[in-house]
Amino acid sequence: MQTASQELGPVRSGKMGVGQILASGRDWLDERGKFAWIIAMILGFVFVWPVGLALLVYMIWSKRMFGCSKRSHAPRYYAPTTGNSAFDAYREQTLKRLEDEHREFNDFLAKLREAKDKAEFDQFMEKRGEKAETHDLA
Repeated sequence: MQTASQELGPVRSGKMGVGQILASGRDWLDERGKFAWIIAMILGFVFVWPVGLALLVYMIWSKRMFGCSKRSHAPRYYAPTTGNSAFDAYREQTLKRLEDEHREFNDFLAKLREAKDKAEFDQFMEKRGEKAETHDLA
């Protein structure tokens, strides 16, 4: 007779596998852009040269070194036709609409960040002007 834990097999511990660690590292570097990849590669060459070489090969193979800016303009999703032309047309229109909405949302976020930065800069300049006036009066 087996117990419930024997039937379920070994319980997964909270440890991540090597593939998951590498994938999370890749995602982290992708969020920070091309320069993060270059810095990681340089640090890899400085401390452990095979790591730097591996990063260089990976960056060239995955086109992260040369094609990062072109990647965002490509469609995000492609699926083969289902044979139902009405559904395929609907799916294509829906995906195009979602990609357009995503692009518009990213543009909105960029404008929002720009407005926030401008407000912070204006506030800084205003405080700086007040300090200059108090020094001039003294």
